[in-house]
Amino acid sequence: MIREAVKKAMMNDNTVPAALLRMHFHDCFVRGCDASVLLNTKGKNKAEKDGPPNISLHAFYVIDNAKKEVEAQCPGVVSCADILAQAARDAVSLSGGPTWYVPKGRKDGRISKATETRQLPAPTFNISQLQQSFSQRGLSMDDLVALSGGHTLGFSHCSSFQNRIHNFNATTDIDPSSHPSFAASLRRICPLHNKVKNAGFRLDSSPTTFDNTYYKLLLQGKSLFSSDQALLTTTRTKSLVSKFARSQEEFNKAFVKSMIKMSSINGGTEIRKDCRFVR
Repeated sequence: MIREAVKKAMMNDNTVPAALLRMHFHDCFVRGCDASVLLNTKGKNKAEKDGPPNISLHAFYVIDNAKKEVEAQCPGVVSCADILAQAARDAVSLSGGPTWYVPKGRKDGRISKATETRQLPAPTFNISQLQQSFSQRGLSMDDLVALSGGHTLGFSHCSSFQNRIHNFNATTDIDPSSHPSFAASLRRICPLHNKVKNAGFRLDSSPTTFDNTYYKLLLQGKSLFSSDQALLTTTRTKSLVSKFARSQEEFNKAFVKSMIKMSSINGGTEIRKDCRFVR
């Protein structure tokens, strides 16, 4: 039922897989995988989905549709968090990536605060900030490199990589680790005082296919985020990037292992009937 809901949405919108994968990641990194990212703002409490890093999240309706189907068949049994974890897996496999068994039993949380989205790793992070963010959640540097491969799907707004193509530091405008012609093309799409709403660039050259292109481009200096480039700044992480760039199979294997690990971060206490509201 969940897979069908994802498949149906993908037929109308090819950005759905990237959206669901990112949604699951953003859910797990705040309060664990408890579907708190799905809750709507209520009264004075601004929910996670309205926090700055989550403003661009979309495709919540896919989870709503899947939940409706599942509730009709087995009411009160399957949490929204379990549905989101499985939808993220289906998003990957339906985009040409691997599939895996998603362990079940997550519970949904009751608390969702926009202020807590500050805990999410930012695209401007360096390697030590990334390491700290991941290790606080029981995830290793290997997990960091494998999960960063999720950037094989999707698109980014200019604001997330502006720091690398304008006023990089006191002496240079452009991040010297960025490929010159690639950086020049990004500057054309994203001028300094960009007025075009939703302007941005794809995360890799095949943004709707789950493959290892992200790592190949990263080694060529054609990554978008500082946090991507940061993976080349330690021997361990750089050797993993090279390994995944060489072998789609090795990447798939590592990605599956790290996804299962990340999606097992505990969170909630109940099973919500409606993913957007606490009963």
